Amino acid sequence: MSYNTTETIQRLWSQFLRDQLAAMPPEERSQYGQQLEDRFSELLQNASNGNEDGFLDLVGFGGEGPIEFENLPYPHIQPDFDDSIVPSQLHAAAELYYIYQHERMKVFQVLEVLLKLFHMGKMRIQRGPGARALYLVEKWKPLRYGKRQRMVAYRRAFNYGGVKAPAGAVVNLNFHRQLVAFMAAVAQYFRDLSVSEVIKGGPMLNQRPFGSVATVQRIGLDLRYALDRSTYGNIFALTMETGHYLNSILKILDTPDIKKSFDANTKWDVIEAVCNRHLGGTSDPSQRAKMAESGRRILQFVADHDFRTAVDPVLFQSELRPIGSHAEAWLAAYRTTPDGNRFPGVKPALRSTLGRTGVPV
Repeated sequence: MSYNTTETIQRLWSQFLRDQLAAMPPEERSQYGQQLEDRFSELLQNASNGNEDGFLDLVGFGGEGPIEFENLPYPHIQPDFDDSIVPSQLHAAAELYYIYQHERMKVFQVLEVLLKLFHMGKMRIQRGPGARALYLVEKWKPLRYGKRQRMVAYRRAFNYGGVKAPAGAVVNLNFHRQLVAFMAAVAQYFRDLSVSEVIKGGPMLNQRPFGSVATVQRIGLDLRYALDRSTYGNIFALTMETGHYLNSILKILDTPDIKKSFDANTKWDVIEAVCNRHLGGTSDPSQRAKMAESGRRILQFVADHDFRTAVDPVLFQSELRPIGSHAEAWLAAYRTTPDGNRFPGVKPALRSTLGRTGVPV
């Protein structure tokens, strides 16, 4: 299809689309309008990409020799930057974040203390399921990635911790700032939506949210891109192995004989008791547990969502609603940790990210 023909069709299509939408009932316009727009983009792409000799025609080396500009094929370039990610890396990053919060809760250190106490005979267990599990861990040492390797992974993916990243490795320097900003953007979206439901009326109330879709999408895309480029290498393998190991640790801590030896009712009581007696105190277990749960869910959403620019606001609201409560829960837990004491609030944090103020996140 020539450039001149494409321009003509675009003008005619715009007029056709305007006339058709004007004749539709208001409740059907958004549904069919987006479908017509997607169909038009598909037709243009198929028509323009059918001729692979467009560049040769432009410089005069094609089969017809030099031709006029209006007769050249239309160069439709498909935007694919936002789709050029590796989903497995993003899902691994979500799981690694969950593991990191348990690292901060000293779960791995608790197991090391239990192994030492078991080896030295300072725990009143001998033949129960917990004793057998500790024996197997001590015998086989199933985790090949030690604390040093995990700390390097946290540094690369999230810029967390004090370990220096390997030379030449890509470090996600802005992860925490982007994560806080995304949580704030999602929270602000639903807060604006709640305001709109109170002060606005009419039959199309639910189709006219105040919340900014573009802000959530922009920060989400930046967060996804930065995670994708910083999680190459052994992050996926490390996450898979460490995730299974963490699951085994939590099962060991929940065995009856280990809980009985610390006069504990749950595995979290065991963690608290060991931390208080041998590790200098706990490290925000309640807050970290919620941040692990909600943070992983948010990062999974970022990994799976395509963040299409022309998304229907009502559809976007439906897709985003399940993680709205997770964003608020993460922020509520984060602001009560030592790291989050300086959190200025949802609006100042969002404005700082968007470059509107100098307020630090």
